[in-house]
Order: sequence, then structure tokens, then C-alpha cells
Amino acid sequence: MLRHSRIWRGEELTETLPMVESLRHTPYRNPRVRQAAAEEREARASLDLALRVGELMLRCGAGAPQVESSVVAVAAAAGLDNLEVDITLQSLLVQCTTGSGVPITMLRVVRSSTRDFARLTAVHEFVENLVAGSYDREAAAAQLREIRRAPRFWPKWMVRGALGLLAAAIAVMLGAGAVAALVAGLSALLVGYAARTLGKGGLPDFYQCAIGGFLATVLAWGAFSLGAAGWLPVSSSDFAFIVAGGITVLLPGRTVASAFEDAISGYSVTGAGRMFAVFLTTAGIILGVATGLQLTLALTSAFDLDVASPSIVSTQALNAPVLLAVVGAFVVGLAGAVSLRTGRLLVVPSGVLCAVGVAVSLAVSKVDGLGQLSAAGLAAIVLGCAGRLLALRMGAPAMVLVVPASYGLLPGLAIFRGLYEMVNGSSADSGTLSLQGGLTTLLGAMAVLLAIAAGSVLGEFMAAPFDHRMVQKRRARRR
Repeated sequence: MLRHSRIWRGEELTETLPMVESLRHTPYRNPRVRQAAAEEREARASLDLALRVGELMLRCGAGAPQVESSVVAVAAAAGLDNLEVDITLQSLLVQCTTGSGVPITMLRVVRSSTRDFARLTAVHEFVENLVAGSYDREAAAAQLREIRRAPRFWPKWMVRGALGLLAAAIAVMLGAGAVAALVAGLSALLVGYAARTLGKGGLPDFYQCAIGGFLATVLAWGAFSLGAAGWLPVSSSDFAFIVAGGITVLLPGRTVASAFEDAISGYSVTGAGRMFAVFLTTAGIILGVATGLQLTLALTSAFDLDVASPSIVSTQALNAPVLLAVVGAFVVGLAGAVSLRTGRLLVVPSGVLCAVGVAVSLAVSKVDGLGQLSAAGLAAIVLGCAGRLLALRMGAPAMVLVVPASYGLLPGLAIFRGLYEMVNGSSADSGTLSLQGGLTTLLGAMAVLLAIAAGSVLGEFMAAPFDHRMVQKRRARRR
């Protein structure tokens, strides 16, 4: 009779997931839970601390899953239960109930954010200390205040110069010569200066990206025209490499990864908002580059110059020799880490990880039947898996290493080729076929961006079961 009742027993009712159970795939799993605070004043102060941690992480560029896990971990260390967390692109809402049944609700709005991975690493270590050790709210609040007020290590000129070095290294990876790479770096510096100037005037990001794409194209054509006149050693194919290096700096690679991670982690509203922001940013870049190409191709015809056609310019991610591509990827990782204000000890690992990812992409692309999409996806899986394990060993969140390492895989050249085909084909006899080919190439570039995002998220998820012992050892040393 008992066996019969078990067979026909209905499904269990859906219950709220326990707060601590939501941390099982994060570095803050199995926290030391303090006895719940009985007084409303103490519970409110502890909830405010958790909320400020989440607010700081949003300001530094963290994704919704990382922010929620940190807020829940701090609340669990403080003994707060029955916690509800709601995150959108610009706001963070938390609610809890005290032991006496009094509800507490708090809200923070983040209207501006910047990439500050060194501060994000400091917040990660702060949360690890709370999870591992004894909870002292006043001491924790003072420590968080120090993290918020700590000056940045990298000066502004070095962060801005890193973007120029990043564009130059990407151009080298694509096959550009030394002078063309230098032009790409200078172009990225000018585009960044223009974007900052326009941003201070309140111009939205869409127009900043459009103007940046236009400037990158026009500056590249200027270098090409000087090369055609014999004044600079810049070939016609270098024109494409310079533009590709310049727009790669503008591509929203991290936003795509955040949108995909938010969507698959259950934050559909936040993921949709981020994806729409990606669409606007990419549309701005496409509009700017297309306008620049329309102008420069007209000037090319007027001056009877010869630009390499898209059929000649290969859209492979890397056209340089293997050794030069790997070395260029190492520089890309270094420059990307500095541009994101990563901590000093994490700069070289970012470069090494970027070189590894590019090497994997090159190896996969050599296999028959596997194209750039498969190469980018598999390389991103390696980056996500290795980046999480290495970052946690060094006391940092995974994104601090994965984001700059993924810059070497971004499809800037494919976007340029698609736009070239669309713009150049609009006035040709076979304009319809060229327009269709350009749209196909652009869709392929967008697919590569999604493959990088999906692969990095999957790699981090695959590495989660293997970091348990590492997390336990680090937590034991902190006690």
C-alpha cells in the first residue's frame, strides 16, 4: 500500500528557493550564516550594507547574476532571511522581513556606470571575507567605504592610451603593417577623445558610436590616400584593417555577454534591456561606418584610387602569421585589462589568457568543416572555464579576466566587409546581390558576438564544479 501511494503521489508544490541555496553555483556557496538579527534597526543597517555592495558592483560594470549573488551572500552573513532581490539596468530593489515580522524595503538607482575592474575585485574579496569570517557590521561598513573612496591606480592618460594600443594590436592581428597599426591606434585615440567630448555635452551613446564609426572610416581613408600618393607605406587592404581595429574598440562585446548571461540566468527583463542597448550601439557603429564608406568610396572614385574589394580582403579573424597573431593577442589582453582599470596583478594573466584563446581559435579554424563561428565559440568556452578558475585562485571574479581576454575574438573585420558590400553594391549593377551578401556577412558577425557570449558563460558554468576545493581553501585561510 505504501509503495502504491508513492507511485501515485502528486508533484510537490512550488516553493520559494531558499536564499542560501541560490548561491550553490557561485564562489560564495555555503556561507557562514549568522543568527538572524532581532532588532529592526540592526536588520535595516545590515540590509543597507548589502544594498550598497550591489550598488557599487553595478557602478563598476558587473552583471545581474554577480550583483545578486553578492547581495545575497552579504545578507546571509548578516543573518537576514526571506530576502527578495530585484535588479534592472539602473536600479536595485531589496526587501527582507525581520524576525519579528517587520518588512524592510530599500532601493538604489544607478544612473551612470564605468568599467572599474580593480574596484570590482576589491568588492569580491570584501564579500569573500564576510562569507568566510565573523560578521562585524560596523567594521564591514568602514571597509566598504574605503573601497568606494580608494583612488584609481591607473592614470587617465594610461587608460586612454591603452585603447589606442588595443586598436593597433588588433590591426596587427588582422594583418596590417606597422604604419597601418600606428594609424589605427591614433584613430582610436581620436575617436575616444571625440566620444568623451560629446558625452560631456550630453549627447546619447548612439550618436557617439555613429560619429566614432564615421571618424574611424574617414581617418583610415586619409591614411590610405596618403599611401596611394606614396607618402605613407599603407596599402589598399590596410584601409580595411585600420577601420576594423578602430571599430573593434567600439563594439559592445561585454554588453552582449552580460545580456546573454542575464537572459539565461532568469533576468529576462534586464537581458532584454541590455540586448536593446547592444542593438542601438551596433546600429550607431554601422550607421557611422556606412556613412563614412559612402563618402570615402565616392572620393576614391573621384580621385581614381583603387581600394581592395571585399573578395580580396579575407574576413578571417586573424590574417597575420600565427606567431605574430598570438603575440598581438597578448598585447590586446594587456591593453584591454588596463583600459578596464584591472588590478596590476591581473594584467599579465589577462594577456596570457587572450593569447590562449586566440591560439585555440586558430587551431579550431584549421579543422575542415569548422568555420569562424565554431572557432570563436570553442575559444570562448576555454576562456570562460580557464578564466573562472584562474581568477578565483587570484581572488577576483571571472569577468575580470574573461572580458579583456575576449577582445581578441571580436569580429571587427567581418562588420567592415559587410558594410563595404552593402554600400559599394548600392550603386553597382549587381547591387541586390551585394546588399544580400553584406547583410549575410553582418548577421554572421552578430552570430560570432553571440557565440563569444554564449561560450564564455558556458565555460564559467562548466568550471563551477571544479572550484569548490579552491574556494574552501581560500575561505579557510581567511578564518
